[in-house]
Amino acid sequence: MRRDLETAARAARGFMPHAEGIGLYEAALALTASGPIVEVGSYCGKSTIYLGAAAIERGLVVFTVDHHRGSEEMQEGWEHHDAELVDPMTGKIDSLPELRGNLEAAGLEGVVVPIIGESSVVAQHWFTPISMLFVDGGHGPEPAHADYENWAPKVVEGGLLAIHDVFEDPADGGRPPYEIYSRALAEGEFEQHSSVGSLQVLRRC
Repeated sequence: MRRDLETAARAARGFMPHAEGIGLYEAALALTASGPIVEVGSYCGKSTIYLGAAAIERGLVVFTVDHHRGSEEMQEGWEHHDAELVDPMTGKIDSLPELRGNLEAAGLEGVVVPIIGESSVVAQHWFTPISMLFVDGGHGPEPAHADYENWAPKVVEGGLLAIHDVFEDPADGGRPPYEIYSRALAEGEFEQHSSVGSLQVLRRC
C-alpha cells in the first residue's frame, strides 16, 4: 500500500484498526472478478481510503454509499456519538464534509465516487454487477440484514463480500454483522476467503 495513502487512512476518523484495513486492501487488491467495488457505510472515509488504495493499483472504481447522518449508535447519547460531526445549522450529524476532505487530501477523488442516500434506496436502482461489496453500515438488525439482502445478490461469481465488526461473542460487539456473516455461509452462496480481526471476507461460489 502506498505510504501516503496508508498515512491518510491512519489519520482519518473512524473505527477500523489498521490491520483490518490492510486486510481489506489486500482482499481488494487480489480481486479476480470484474466490476466496481461498492462500500455500504463510509462514515468519514477511513475504510474507503484502504479500498481506494487498492482501486488505484487495479484500475477500479469505488462507489461508497452513505446517508452521512450517522447510524443509531452514533446519535447523541449513544456510545459512538462524536459532537464534532454535528452540523450546527441542523443539529444533525453530517460526516460528508469530512469524507470529502479526506478523499481530496488522499488524492482519491478520481477513484472514489460518494453516493449520498439511504442504502436501500440506492440498491433498488443499482444494476451494475459488483466485484467486491464491503458492508459496514448500520449495525442494528434491520439495517444490517437489509444491506445484505439488497446488495449481496449483486456480487458476481468469484467476487468478494466483506463484512466488518463480526464478533461471535456478543460481549465483544453487536450481533447483526455476525448474523449476516453466518447467514451468507449458511445459505451456500458464499465461502470463507480470509479473516483479519473482526473483518470477514467471503467469496461468492
